[in-house]
Amino acid sequence: MTERDALDAAENRTRGELSLSSYEQGDEEGMAEMIARTLRVSNRGDYPPDYLEGIAKSHSPAYFRERAQDSHFYVVLDGGRIIGCGGITGYQGSERESYLISVFVLPEYQGKGIGRRIMEVLERDEFFTRARRTELGASLTAVGFYEKLGYGFKDGVTSPDSRGVVAMEKFGGRHAARDVGGEPPEA
Repeated sequence: MTERDALDAAENRTRGELSLSSYEQGDEEGMAEMIARTLRVSNRGDYPPDYLEGIAKSHSPAYFRERAQDSHFYVVLDGGRIIGCGGITGYQGSERESYLISVFVLPEYQGKGIGRRIMEVLERDEFFTRARRTELGASLTAVGFYEKLGYGFKDGVTSPDSRGVVAMEKFGGRHAARDVGGEPPEA
């Protein structure tokens, strides 16, 4: 996100318009509530209620405060209400691999390009652009969405792992060309 985008988003936070901006301290409650509601509605056809409640509890405000120390989160607001979010971090401390986390959009806003916009911003983030590979754990509900964005199944495995998610990945960023013997793309 450019500095101008950030300024515009900050202004829109208070104007009642749909905006995407960097996470700010204080967003955690809204993020946690939005994710819990999205899980209960959007994922109920793929997972049992007790599983979804466990995932909702793991996405607590404290989780976001802690993860914000080493991750970049973005939120989508409709006025002051958080209606979507997503984050990216280094994969186990690596600069050559990244991991997408907590990408969610409220059910009534799904199918309107908001998730795609969150992903576009995440894919412009420094964690993504410096990485050779970016991984994510997709819910069964979201696999098709990520496939449309160019993510493939890690190691060809299409079934969920022990956590109930499907490991997906995308190759790119500035290290990718070097890893296959080419030159890095122009900045």
